[in-house]
Amino acid sequence: MEMKVVLIAALLGLFSLCTAQLDGNDCTKASAQSCGECIQVGEKCGWCTLEAFLKQGESKSTRCDEIEALIKKGCPNKSIENPRGNVTINQNKPVTNRKKDVAEKLKPDQITQIQPQKLTLDLRAGEPQKFSLKFKRAEDYPIDLYYLMDLSFSMKDDLENVKNLGTDLMREMQTITSDFRIGFGSFVEKTVMPYISTTPAKLLNPCTSDQNCTSPFSYKNVLSLTADGQKFNSLVSRQHISGNLDSPEGGFDAIMQVAVCGDQIGWRNVTRLLVFSTDAGFHFAGDGKLGGIVLPNDGKCHLTDNMYTMSHYYDYPSIAHLVQKLSDNNIQTIFAVTEEFQPVYKELKNLIPKSAVGTLSANSSNVIKLIIDAYNSLSSEVILENTKLPEGVSISYVSHCKNGVSETGDNGRKCSNISIGDEVSFDIAVTATGCPSQGKSETIKIKPLGFNEEVTIVLNFICECACHKDGIPNSPECHFGNGTLECGACRCNEGRIGRVCECSKDDVRTEDLDANCRMDNGTDICSNNGDCICGTCECKKRDNPEERYEGKFCECDNFNCDRSNNKLCGGHGRCECRKCICEANYTGSACDCSMDTQSCVASNGQICNGRGTCECGVCKCTDQKFQGPTCEICPTCPGVCTEHKSCVQCRAFGTGELKDKCDQECQYFNLKMVDNKEDLPQPNSQAYLTHCKERDANDCWFFFTYATKNETAEVYVVKDPECPAGPDIIPIVAGLVAGIVLIGLALLLIWKLLMIIHDRREFAKFEKEKMNAKWDAGENPIYKSAVTTVVNPKYEGK
Repeated sequence: MEMKVVLIAALLGLFSLCTAQLDGNDCTKASAQSCGECIQVGEKCGWCTLEAFLKQGESKSTRCDEIEALIKKGCPNKSIENPRGNVTINQNKPVTNRKKDVAEKLKPDQITQIQPQKLTLDLRAGEPQKFSLKFKRAEDYPIDLYYLMDLSFSMKDDLENVKNLGTDLMREMQTITSDFRIGFGSFVEKTVMPYISTTPAKLLNPCTSDQNCTSPFSYKNVLSLTADGQKFNSLVSRQHISGNLDSPEGGFDAIMQVAVCGDQIGWRNVTRLLVFSTDAGFHFAGDGKLGGIVLPNDGKCHLTDNMYTMSHYYDYPSIAHLVQKLSDNNIQTIFAVTEEFQPVYKELKNLIPKSAVGTLSANSSNVIKLIIDAYNSLSSEVILENTKLPEGVSISYVSHCKNGVSETGDNGRKCSNISIGDEVSFDIAVTATGCPSQGKSETIKIKPLGFNEEVTIVLNFICECACHKDGIPNSPECHFGNGTLECGACRCNEGRIGRVCECSKDDVRTEDLDANCRMDNGTDICSNNGDCICGTCECKKRDNPEERYEGKFCECDNFNCDRSNNKLCGGHGRCECRKCICEANYTGSACDCSMDTQSCVASNGQICNGRGTCECGVCKCTDQKFQGPTCEICPTCPGVCTEHKSCVQCRAFGTGELKDKCDQECQYFNLKMVDNKEDLPQPNSQAYLTHCKERDANDCWFFFTYATKNETAEVYVVKDPECPAGPDIIPIVAGLVAGIVLIGLALLLIWKLLMIIHDRREFAKFEKEKMNAKWDAGENPIYKSAVTTVVNPKYEGK
């Protein structure tokens, strides 16, 4: 069992040692050769600029370590380079408190819904820079709405209901904003086979002969954005239905042109809504191959006289391409589609941020309500989006929405259920993992999707320490000018290496230089604990930053000293060149021998109870009968009272087993007599004291105390023993006789009571049997009656 315990302890110790060695920090692992390289490793890394900091055998990279580790190694705070990042707010206009009913109307560019507007971040690798953004929905914010309608033949009845949409929608939108503009566009399909029929007659009228349809087209901008609702009604009423062959429509071509042709459409920097109305599906990238169109959509504007002229040349855009262009132009899309195609467009909505889907009735009669509901849904949600980040830069969001709700991760980018006038905030952290642009500034932008406002953030990267600018090029300290002396160390010129750039890379491995790295001919280069660089040992680094090799030949280390309790130098010293340097009051090869005797003091105040010696803070008992941490336990010894009973009895009362040898064997203590037990010393007045109560040969109890004071035993004895008094015979006899008489009377009473109970039971039984008795009523056999009855045979009873 003991072998198993020892084995388990050894394995645990080995495991903890291996674990400790694997816990090295990133600063030391990076082997940074300059201050600039060091601070790019992580935010905890610092560089010691003290020129005398390095010990023999240590490389330049030893200057790079965590701040606390550098201080422990003897680098003062003032000599540690540890630049920190910073956040500077360059533009901070407060959000606008705009009211709809005020006389003064603000221009769209005078309204602010997000704060601040511009910041500069100084980024140190690994150190996040945090700031907060505030967003508030302004009341009476201008709206531009473009109605894009499918004019294929199946939408004929819908067109009739849309003809009065301008004035009706204007009237409804007055409750939301006083600055509203509306536009109209239509689409059908690409004008090539197999999407439409290219026969001359069908190109003129793609519908049946009894229907008057307009020629097919891809996309037409019928009306640019205007505040004149009557003009909308007038132009839309002139539109005619067209037709195509397949069911999916070319709506994606139209959406792309509406998004990128801002000048022709007339978009302002306000809330931009695109209502896409159809009763069919859609073509997307790749479908153009059916018509021989293979060129990808270029995402540019191709409107000539308000008509899309390149539908036969470029393929349909992809969904991702549309998402990008809609986001770049801050356009929020409302898909007004029939019930049949709801599932398709709901999936599309999940791919397009800031979009909504509404169910369009068969004839579009509910389009106004659909638009109002979708706008309220879109405008009640704010989603932050950032532009592409530079390499090595990350960003995180924490949202603080209404009712104290906070979210992180992807949900940290958005807040929902925001009413007009509500204010929400976002905590944003930007972190760089290095110096991605070699010190050049980068600019990123954060904006709420669907809004024209954005926050500009300039990123400056801290790639060098402040001491870098004070470097001395070609310094004589760097081996005749072979390097730049900066931040306390030499940054070697190209082709030079070494602590002070003393070697050329071509001379690193020569036998003459290697000889300078051996302690003697029979040893390894740098004791196999380092590399010979330019004839000088540069010791290897350990994974554990607390462990290191040192010395001219890397022959020393601070982790191979003796251990105690699985601790280096017992936890009471430091390891220097494989030898423990113990703290005060500790000695031994593993500093595991304590010179403090406090742990050896017994309860009587003596070292090891006077029966042993204190070695390394542990009692070694010299008397084999005694054991325990302070030699106070004696399993075979009598108690203190029993041990001294005979001597106390002979000296105090002249009795006992040792009364004849009292003078010879019982003079080891001082005897003092007291009158009664209350006069005996108490434990609170004398620390190490034992109270005793013993019986003598006459069955008398005597009381005494035994105590040691200044290595002298003192015994206090009560002068009069307590002897038990003799028995009183008369009361005993009288009591015995009385007891016998009482017991006899009690027995007689019990017998009499039992007899009475028995007699009553027998009498009750007799009475019961008497009541139940029945007498036989039979006739006397010799008795004859004196009456004779004669019957007349002729008598008939008349």
